[in-house]
Amino acid sequence: MAEAEANGRGRDTGGGELMGSHRRGGQARGAAADSADGAVLTAATAVGSRAAGRRGSLRSGEAERGGEWAQPAAPGTEVTGVRESGPPAPARDRYFDTLRALALVRVVTYHTFGWAWAGMVFPSMGIMFGLAGTLMAKSLERPAPKVVKSRLRRLLPPFWFWGVFVVLAMLIHGWMPNWEIVYWVVPLGDPPGNAWGEQAWEILWYLRTYLWFVLLSPVLLRVFRLAPLPVLALSLTPILVLNFVWSGPDNRLGTVLWDLSTYLFCWMLGFAHRDGVLERMKPAAVAVASLAAIGCGGWYAFSHQADFGTYDLDENPVAQAFWSAGFVLPLMWAKAYFRIDFARLTRLRRTNRLVTVFNARAVTIYLWHQIALILAVPLIDQFWNVPAFETYLPLESQWFMFGVAWVLIAVFVLLCGWVEDVAAKKKPALLP
Repeated sequence: MAEAEANGRGRDTGGGELMGSHRRGGQARGAAADSADGAVLTAATAVGSRAAGRRGSLRSGEAERGGEWAQPAAPGTEVTGVRESGPPAPARDRYFDTLRALALVRVVTYHTFGWAWAGMVFPSMGIMFGLAGTLMAKSLERPAPKVVKSRLRRLLPPFWFWGVFVVLAMLIHGWMPNWEIVYWVVPLGDPPGNAWGEQAWEILWYLRTYLWFVLLSPVLLRVFRLAPLPVLALSLTPILVLNFVWSGPDNRLGTVLWDLSTYLFCWMLGFAHRDGVLERMKPAAVAVASLAAIGCGGWYAFSHQADFGTYDLDENPVAQAFWSAGFVLPLMWAKAYFRIDFARLTRLRRTNRLVTVFNARAVTIYLWHQIALILAVPLIDQFWNVPAFETYLPLESQWFMFGVAWVLIAVFVLLCGWVEDVAAKKKPALLP
């Protein structure tokens, strides 16, 4: 099969040939490049927010387990430390954990059905970057080099493990890499590949963007703390500059700039939550800012359907940036203002267990879900050879493929999830 280099790939892609074509929304005006959704991922852990001057004390959900991809503590585990008042806080904040789990489900759903409206109902990637920014701000209370090293240690081994299978499969199908294979070692740019493996590796834009945010966060956090609210508002400026003034270079760097600019506000919003900036905002101000951002994003998405061929936010970086900003802002503000923690979720043992697994295996689910969708198609094709399956199963339904994909995702979690434990220097386990 003809080869297609991965330069400029990005954005939360739909299921390719299986789930419908989906252009990368990271580069506007014809350059390929959320988002979805995607992830990991993020993938990713919970932290509470108080005033900046009180960041040293433990709060509900602020016990770090090595990153937003970290394995959660067991339900009911308490964190030792001094709190301002009240009973000991749980090690995990189930509000953030639940948002992350829902984001991963939405990623898989979008890649199965390709619903353009899914990003407006729940902008998964904006939420994931907001949660990651919150945790990063907390982690940077420690020396920055140690924090960056910890993030790399937790992210790269699962990526390498997954990448071995994808790269080998592409090599078998005629792909011959050049020096650019270094991007399969450290994904600071989109890795190369051929058309055969594109559907599997096109989701890596999220890991690449997350990695850049991690590297830039020590500087970004310093800038943010100089003037929190003005810097937060101005964090939407880069995407406007790229869209209306200068579109950036047509290469890997350009793709990185587009994705960072699209989700910069959400990442900085995480800083604002951690530093107690959001909880000091008045409800009316939050409502006005949120509705204005959503209004701008929605207007731009629908008014430019002719340019992008759809109102899908993943195709339109400006619409994605503003819609995600307006959607994530009240979610983060409500967490800080009302002290929401979903602590009662721990009483629902099965649901709580499911949320735990999703958060502990966020990288695994994000990386392997697209391969699960790819494998679901030939597997269902074999079902047609069984008369009983052909008669009684809805083999032509996308919902059936959706269900099969989740079964395969569960298999990948059992077979490959232990890599996340190894990356975290923990004893490998089938399930956390």
